Amino acid sequence: GNIGAVARAMCTMALTRLYLVRPKFFPHEEASARAAGADALLDNAVVCDTLAQAVADCTLVIGASVRERSIELPPLDPPACAEHALAETTRGEVALVFGPEHSGLSNADLDLCQRRVVIPSNPAFPSLNIGAAVQVLTYELYRRVAEAKPAAQPPSPPATHAEVERLFEHLERVLERIDFLRMSNPQRGMRRLRALVNRAAPDQNEVQILRGILSATEHALAAADPDV
Repeated sequence: GNIGAVARAMCTMALTRLYLVRPKFFPHEEASARAAGADALLDNAVVCDTLAQAVADCTLVIGASVRERSIELPPLDPPACAEHALAETTRGEVALVFGPEHSGLSNADLDLCQRRVVIPSNPAFPSLNIGAAVQVLTYELYRRVAEAKPAAQPPSPPATHAEVERLFEHLERVLERIDFLRMSNPQRGMRRLRALVNRAAPDQNEVQILRGILSATEHALAAADPDV
């Protein structure tokens, strides 16, 4: 049943790789029932004979345990655990290790871990169900990934002087065609528009957008009055 609860917790937080070390009963109908639809995760679970085998290809192993040891592992709280684990994924595989429901991780298990994560809880009753513990830590992982800013799109190169000049030529041609520059001082009008565009310092994409608008205006004028 706990295996199913863990699968459900993982699936809700978009994690898919479950390794089981010497499960007493697996596959099992109770695991499937408590997985509540996370059957694919159970079907793809990897069963190992030892914890060492399960984490053999990992560069970071974090054990979830409130157990104190004479040789202390550096403890992490859940947010720090998520940050540390995600940072390490750029270099290699990371495992979060949880012990059996009633006994937790043994000292021998913790010997295989580089870090230890402790979920803050009531000191008088610190034991979490394994499904709940997995949910807490996987939520922190999911939250950090979801809140991460998407990679910024590379900026468009700045427009060259020649590209901006072609924009001005195009702009002046269209403005003359719609009689916008037929005023007492058309050069002053263009000079103001030049100043406006130059302050904006458009990039190449922006210049192309503006020229696209001007081209569409010319096409619309030609369609409305082919003789003009």
